[in-house]
Order: sequence, then structure tokens, then C-alpha cells
Amino acid sequence: MLPIERQQQIMEWLKDEKTLRVSDLSERLEVSEMTIYRDLKPLMDEGKVEKTSGGIALASVPKQPASLACVYCYKSSASRHAVQVIRTDQTVEHACCAHCALLRYADMESEISHLLCKDFILDTTLSAQMATFLFNPSVHINCCQPQVLAFQSRQDALKFQTGFGGEVYGFKQAVSTIVQTMHHPSSSCCGKNGQNHS
Repeated sequence: MLPIERQQQIMEWLKDEKTLRVSDLSERLEVSEMTIYRDLKPLMDEGKVEKTSGGIALASVPKQPASLACVYCYKSSASRHAVQVIRTDQTVEHACCAHCALLRYADMESEISHLLCKDFILDTTLSAQMATFLFNPSVHINCCQPQVLAFQSRQDALKFQTGFGGEVYGFKQAVSTIVQTMHHPSSSCCGKNGQNHS
């Protein structure tokens, strides 16, 4: 079944049942929960569906489509390194890369539900809170400095580090490290030089 077909089926079920759990959708459609989240993302961006404490529901108030400009540095977030910032009010913001997503999280932790990023090698979607991050590898992704790459597997991050250098961190340590790095007087994220981004 194609993603568009799954999305249509999800919308039909929601019209009949009002709310659904992601785990139930995963079982019914025989795909992973991560696939369901990928299917739901466009529906949420279009304001058709909203997250609830127990899963998803039809949106009560249509939301405006999320902008594709990075919420932190304002660059385009249309690359494969982009990160979705899901806020507690169910709005979706976009960050151009893990660097900006971690800084946004540090600025607004209490207002952010979760971050969805892509594994640098596999290009699969994962929760940033469960990811391993590689800071400052010598490979260039033409985005913000210091470069931050996300990996689902710590082993993959360590192997990548062996070839390209850098430092490996878990989520909380990555947030702390990016904040310390960017608050240094000589630091600049895409020319923003210590502006406050709340």
C-alpha cells in the first residue's frame, strides 16, 4: 500500500472512530510505527490531524501549513538533514539540521514534545531523544557549524567517528554541548552571532 493510500485509510477511520492510537494503526496497516508517523506528518502539516494524549484525532481547528524555513537560523529546511520540531501544542516547526534543532530544544524545552530527525546513513526517521549525535566530523553537509549528524545506532556513530573524527554524544549531552559551544563569544550559527531565538 502506498503512503497516500494509507493516509486516505487513516482519514476514513478517523471520521468513523474519532481517535486512533499509532500502535493500532501500525497493526491494522501492517507497517512500523515509524512509518505511521511518516504518514501522519503531512496530515498534521496540512492541519487535518492532531496529536492527542492517546494518539491522533481529526484536527479541531485547521492549522496553517508549517513553514519550510529553519525556525532557528531561517535557512531552507528542505534538505535530508532537516529535523521536525513537534511542539506541545501540536504545531510543527522545521530546523535545517540537528545543530539548529538542538539549539531550539535548549531554548524551548518545556514547549517541545519531541524532535524527529533522520539517520545520517540510513535516512530513516528517528526520535532525536533516542539518537546518538556526532559533532564536528570532517565530512561536510553544507549546513550550520559545528556540524551535528544524527545516528540511530551508537555503533554506527562510533564507526563514522573512526573515519571522519568528531565527538559522539547522547541526546542530553548533545544539547548541553551545543549550548556551551554556541554561547562562546566567537561562535556563530550561520551568521546569527549570539542572537536570542525564543
